[in-house]
Amino acid sequence: MTDHYFSAEPSSRLETAAATARIWGHELRLETARGVFAHGRLDTGTAVLVREAGPPRHGDTFLDLGCGYGVLACALAVERPEARVWAVDVNERALAMTRANAERLGVAARLYAARPSEVPREVRFDGIWSNPPIRVGKSALHEILLHWLPRLREGGEAMLVVSRHLGADSLQGWLADQGFDCHRAASAKGFRVLRIRSGQSDGAESSSSSQSQ
Repeated sequence: MTDHYFSAEPSSRLETAAATARIWGHELRLETARGVFAHGRLDTGTAVLVREAGPPRHGDTFLDLGCGYGVLACALAVERPEARVWAVDVNERALAMTRANAERLGVAARLYAARPSEVPREVRFDGIWSNPPIRVGKSALHEILLHWLPRLREGGEAMLVVSRHLGADSLQGWLADQGFDCHRAASAKGFRVLRIRSGQSDGAESSSSSQSQ
């Protein structure tokens, strides 16, 4: 059976590899694992996102949506030592690696790695950061975004990075059609960085009942 990074239980043998990422002035030494997105490296899309977007300047609750081995979640927790960070993924191995990396960096008390259903419904976010799982398919991706984006607090924003060749521009258009305030913040190395500000139409809110990633 072939594993995908969005497989709930990867069947491949656990193999880990170190990766070092310098994000917002912090050098993060992390462990990655086979069966988890971007094994052994900081992927190009996430590198573009953190370089072009810069760190959040306000807020105390953040979400790393589709966290993989936890690079964005860990960067957010290290950058903002007063913040709580949720790291969400359907891949159990990814969640285990995220927890281990949080322990290694000393932020485990404030970083919660969880399946989507484990995040309390009342939790709202000042920021959502994501290199979203485009390869789950358009319909599943839309469900994911319609579930999480309406959970931004007033004044919050989501920062997404999506490959242009994998539909970034059509996704931007779709988000605007759902009533989200979505703009292209940057473009580099074949990736678009999309900024979605809090606030959406009633249609977007009512469509957010499904819990995917």
